[in-house]
This record gives sequence, structure tokens and C-alpha cells, in this order.
Amino acid sequence: MKYELVIIGGGPAGLSAANAAWEAGCRSICIVERDRELGGILNQCIHNGFGLHYFKEELTGPEYAGRFIDMVGQTGVDVRLDAMVLDITPDKHVHIVSSEGGYEDLEAKAVILAMGCRERTRGAIAIPGTRPAGVFTAGAAQRYLNIEGYMVGRRVVILGSGDIGLIMARRMTLEGAKVLACVEVMPYSGGLTRNIVQCLNDFDIPLYLSHTISDIQGKDRVERVVVSEVGPDRRPIPGTEMTFDCDTVLLSVGLIPENELSRGADIQMDPRTNGPVVYENMETSIPGVFACGNVLHVHDLVDFVTAEAARAGRAAAAYCAGKQTAEGRTLDIRNGSLVGYTVPQHVRMDADFTGVDVFFRVRAICGASRIAVRDESGAQIASFRREHMAPGEMENIRLPRVLLEKAQGAVTVSVEEEQA
Repeated sequence: MKYELVIIGGGPAGLSAANAAWEAGCRSICIVERDRELGGILNQCIHNGFGLHYFKEELTGPEYAGRFIDMVGQTGVDVRLDAMVLDITPDKHVHIVSSEGGYEDLEAKAVILAMGCRERTRGAIAIPGTRPAGVFTAGAAQRYLNIEGYMVGRRVVILGSGDIGLIMARRMTLEGAKVLACVEVMPYSGGLTRNIVQCLNDFDIPLYLSHTISDIQGKDRVERVVVSEVGPDRRPIPGTEMTFDCDTVLLSVGLIPENELSRGADIQMDPRTNGPVVYENMETSIPGVFACGNVLHVHDLVDFVTAEAARAGRAAAAYCAGKQTAEGRTLDIRNGSLVGYTVPQHVRMDADFTGVDVFFRVRAICGASRIAVRDESGAQIASFRREHMAPGEMENIRLPRVLLEKAQGAVTVSVEEEQA
């Protein structure tokens, strides 16, 4: 079957991209979603705090997703639910399988990758100990509790202070569980400040920074965990052990963009983000294939996912309409001091844009600082001041075209802390 645009993933990124592409004039769109309903991870995020940037009001995850599901429902976009994508070819054939349609080959002019991300598991971080029941990723526990209606435990220790782990600390407490501790191997939290305050501080849940779980004990079910302080090398320090009697361990130890399909299509990947390398319009190294949302880089706010996906949707619609890919000079955007990565990684200077939104995360907590953008000659082409930055919060700056045109060679985004 032929479509102009196939979107892989029906979460917030895929829905926003489909809506934007439709508004841009693309009339042959198909969303392929492996779950039984649209909405993605938002369906299990029943807490509020969504939509403050995009809708200018506070919504729960299902409410936020519902608004975009309604928008897409008012268009002629085809939706394939309970459908798994097996493969994407470089010539944009999307092979899917579903219980309803069996095996199908969707031929597309353009493809948008919006598969989201997955959680790191216990095996990925190699926690020592036995292998009893009661060890969950925070997202899995969230789904069990909020969608399936199962209580996963009563005495809980959380490893990692990512946003899902912090939110589950509050959620488990509200359901009557006792959250004994949140343990973080880094000297800073990986979550948003507001979640630390609202989910830990407000419920008197202790946060142990520079600590990790050094042993999980139990035969059939988790019985206790041993928590140790770690040194600068992140290895447990002998003699610092604390033991917590618990029946559940929740892991919130990082998210990984879901890019097996991207790699299978030979799309160029960025080892810093674990997502595709993209241009200013979210196009990957394969013309006509775009990426957005958490499959590109892990976001902290769904509002940013929505805006980024809309940009991809409009660009995909333009590609389907026959707009030629810009050629000529390509400007590289690189990460410098204290910056972990930059997205996008390339800007085509002959493309039609007024400015480029550059997203990045810092590698450490920074106080009053300056974000400096310099070209290869060392000349500063832009500067932005920040009072505070942290690895758990994504940063973005807008670089106007007029400034990028002045750059000699690649530009580098760095953070320079101000001296007290």
C-alpha cells in the first residue's frame, strides 16, 4: 500500500507530526502504533504538569494526549493500531505486521521516526545480588499501577532520580506504600527540580546522592537491599553500607532512544544522543526520513517534543510536495565545554529558515553561566546568560540565521561558568 507519509509511533511525537503534516497540506498519512491505542507513554502518566508551555494550562498525560488524538481524529489520517514495524528500508518501504492486517509493505515518499525511548534495565547496569521478584523499571511499575491496576509493592527503594522514578516515589506513597529512599549514583539528581520538591521533599523521602545499590538480597521476593556510598569513580566505598528491608526495587536509571529500526535502515547515528544525526528540519542522513521526540534525544518536557515533532511534520509534508532538499554549504553544530550534545547537528545554509533552535544538556550542575557560541576562528557569534543549569533539564537556544551566516566553519556551543 502506498502513502505519502508514514509515521512510526503514535505517541506525542507521532501525533504532533501527523497533525502538523496534515495542516501543511499532506493528505496521505498513516500512523503505525504498536500499542492498542494512541497516546504512547502519556496514557500512564496520570499526574499533572503537562501542557504548560504548549497549551498554557496544566493537564494530565492522558488529557494532553487526548487533545492531539482529537486533532488527528478530525483529519483523514489512517491509523494502524496493534501493529509492529519489522523493518524500514533506505528506499522508504515500511514493513509491518498486525493481527488485523497481517504482513503489509507500506511504501512511502517520506517517513517520520517517532518511536520514543525505553528504560535501562537491571541487566544494563549490572547490580550484584540474587534475582528475586520485585525488581521493576519505574515505567513498568507505573503501567502496572496506573493502567493495569496492580500494586507492585509495599516497601520500596528507588535507584536513580530520573523524573519517572521521582514521580513513582510520590505515586507509590499516595497508594499507601512506604518509599524508604531514593538512591542516586551521581552527586546531583537526574530529574527536574520541581519533581524533587513535589515528589520527594513534600513526602519526606530521603535522597541519597553519590550512593548506589551494591546488593539485592532475597530468594523468591526482594527482602532487602544494601546501599553504599560511591567515590568519584562511582565504585562502592567499603564500610559505608546501609541496609533497607524492602520488598520492591524500582529502577530509574536512564532512558535510551528506541533506534533499532533506524540502525537497520543505515541512518547515521550520534553516539552522544544514541539517536539519529539530523539537520535543521529534523531530516536524517537519508533524504525523506525524519526523526523527532525521544527517539532523537531524550526530552524532559512533552511540550518540547510536540514543537520538535511539528517541525518534522511540516518538513516531511514539504518533502512529499516535491520541495527539493537544500544543497550547498552545511554548517556543523558541535558541543564544547560542559555540553553533552547538540541537536540538530547540521544546518543547511541554503535551506529556508529564519533561525535554528538548538537543544542540549549540560554535563554538570552549573551556577551563573554564559552559553557561548563560537565559530572555528574563535569569534563569538552569540551569547546567552543562565542563572542555573542542570543535567536533568534540557536547555535550548535560538540562533538567528543572520548570526549563523557570519560563522566561519563549524560553530561550537559551550558553557562558561562565571567567576564568583
